[in-house]
Amino acid sequence: MHESTAENLRSAFGGESMAHMRYKVWAERAEREGFANVARLFRAIARAEQAHATGHFTAMKDVAGAFLVASGGGFGLDETSANLQGAIDGELHEVNEMYPAYLEVAKMQGEKAAQRSMGYALEAEKIHAAMYGKAKQAVDAGKDVELGPVHICEVCGYTVEGDCPDVCPICNVKKDRFVSFE
Repeated sequence: MHESTAENLRSAFGGESMAHMRYKVWAERAEREGFANVARLFRAIARAEQAHATGHFTAMKDVAGAFLVASGGGFGLDETSANLQGAIDGELHEVNEMYPAYLEVAKMQGEKAAQRSMGYALEAEKIHAAMYGKAKQAVDAGKDVELGPVHICEVCGYTVEGDCPDVCPICNVKKDRFVSFE
């Protein structure tokens, strides 16, 4: 694997891993503040971030060793509204800045596994930003977000509220590869 793509995958792996844990911490805060559905949303999307990190890690299956990993990581534990804004900001950074740049490098270097993993994450992150925006609007109005069952594709992190699709629209795996948060 070309070093630039491997470095980008390591950075994305670090960022997704941190998002996974950050969302779990923020879920606990939302729960304590009485926002059970926001907490469930944070937990569901934390699972999607785990899928992204796993995809990046496995795309580098032939790259072994210890590396210093530089990646953007949002910090801070605040009220749920501020935590949701942090989530929105992080997701939009990935959608508008990080993944488009990383994908271009992977394409230029012909790194198919990296392109697939990053492309999956990019599409899912768009959904996450929108879902967090909806949740923030509700919390800012003093309410918990109305939220049906949330289903996460364990392969690509695709996230959907409501009915689980028979086939993932991003990576084409079957329904049995989804994890549900109800």
